[in-house]
Amino acid sequence: MDYSPYAGRWIALSETNTVASVGATLEEARCAARTARPKERLRLAWVSSHPPHIPLPEWPLVELRSLLPQAGIWLAGGPVRDLLLGRDIHDWDFAVAEQGCALARKVANALRAAYYPLDDERDTGRVVVTDPHTRRPVMLDFAVLRGVTLEEDLRRRDFTVNAMALTLEGVLIDPTGGQADLQAKLIRMTGPNSFTDDPARLLRAIRHATTLHFRLETGTETALRAQAASITSVSAERVRDELLDMLRTVPAMRSLRALADVDLLALVLPEVSALQAVQQSDPHHYANTLTHTLATISAVEGIFALLKGTAHPPAADGRDVFALVSTPAWTWSLLAAALLPFQAALLAYLDEPVNAEMPRADLLKWGALFHDVGKAGTRTIGEDGLTHFYGHPEAGAQVTETRLQALRFPAKASGFISTLVAEHMRMANATKEAITRRTAYRFYRDIGEAGVCVVLLALADAMAVWGHGLTQTRWRALLRSASVLFKAYFEQPAEIVAPPALLNGHDLIAIGLRPGPQMGRILEALREAQAAGEITTREAAEQFVTTTCIGAEL
Repeated sequence: MDYSPYAGRWIALSETNTVASVGATLEEARCAARTARPKERLRLAWVSSHPPHIPLPEWPLVELRSLLPQAGIWLAGGPVRDLLLGRDIHDWDFAVAEQGCALARKVANALRAAYYPLDDERDTGRVVVTDPHTRRPVMLDFAVLRGVTLEEDLRRRDFTVNAMALTLEGVLIDPTGGQADLQAKLIRMTGPNSFTDDPARLLRAIRHATTLHFRLETGTETALRAQAASITSVSAERVRDELLDMLRTVPAMRSLRALADVDLLALVLPEVSALQAVQQSDPHHYANTLTHTLATISAVEGIFALLKGTAHPPAADGRDVFALVSTPAWTWSLLAAALLPFQAALLAYLDEPVNAEMPRADLLKWGALFHDVGKAGTRTIGEDGLTHFYGHPEAGAQVTETRLQALRFPAKASGFISTLVAEHMRMANATKEAITRRTAYRFYRDIGEAGVCVVLLALADAMAVWGHGLTQTRWRALLRSASVLFKAYFEQPAEIVAPPALLNGHDLIAIGLRPGPQMGRILEALREAQAAGEITTREAAEQFVTTTCIGAEL
């Protein structure tokens, strides 16, 4: 949008970046916004007087202005790109002529925010502050120039769209033509040594292109393909972080396809890449196991969108390969009816971090990515001519754990994902009969906190397996089982998932049992009977032990 008519003035922007009100001052624009659209949450911004007349957000710039030096500081990199694209900014990167850590400390103290030294050698500090509008943490990074001048710093950056800077007055500095590449929707290297200077940029190029729906410039793509093997020299932690960001994008299928197209997938996720050569037979809708895997991830994204009340984003280029997993239209309406009674609880569950910055929603997508990796080593062909993959969940869990350890995943996150892979067939097998309270108890006893994600993965996997061959009878049965398991976890945890102990080991000794391994088995049998609703009182528990357990082989 052209904001030049508002140059030098304050404006209020809607979520679609349309101008809702204008004012000569910040307060004038704020009052006009409240009058014009009192029920909307509008964002205030000051439009730069300098071309291309970028709207500079009120927060955090107004609050920072009195704390920052008058010269020798610029907004740089990703935030400038996002301002030019009209995208929300989540992290603010400032390039400073000197004293990056000292300035970060000063800002943190003034805002009563957290300060972290990111890189003492390069004098880079970080401030973590809460956005007053979204209540989410926002990072403000202050880094000393990597070069004698700002232009030298920008030319050392990865891609032209990330090599721009803004003065605090809104003057654009663009030595490599980043603005033109933004308009052309191109990811272009800043120079011929961009990938050799930092091979992690190989992954970043794909991530930027897929996230922004841009194309790789021809020379950049040629260089990327030629230097793909150098990704093996990058630390596992940096590769992991790039892959985490890729899997967070929607559709993640686009990023994974792009990695495969330039031969990077086989280098960073060889077990996933190997699925391209693994063929499946009926009832699989997608014969190629990698295609099935990508469809499962797409179905997980569709479930997230349904829970959040948003539409699953269509592919920017309209190619069917990036569309939502192909199923009958009624699949999603029936799914909505089953999930929406648990909407708030599911969203809170998925948002809960397993490790720092790794919520369960992220790990569920990784579980979908790895859920069938065991098929490459377990494929057999039966006498009926059909392919079989006996034991692939267990084999896949071992493969997954090995790969995640190599990528330096935290142990708890790695264990969570490996559990999803090992148990992803559990619910499909359980639904052959109606799920009882006892079945639900055993399900969560064995799987733990990952159980809800196992259910969601099973639903996504079923959509990808059956496609348009999915029947309402099969789907309704699966959804009934999911509802029973969700109700147990979210509404009846004390009754079914983790019933409080009615007796302990001392009680069993008082009843007449000798200490030993059998005591644990008896207490577990008692808990299971409680979960099944067969025992509700201490007296009934004692009777259960004396009549059922003593002398029995437990």
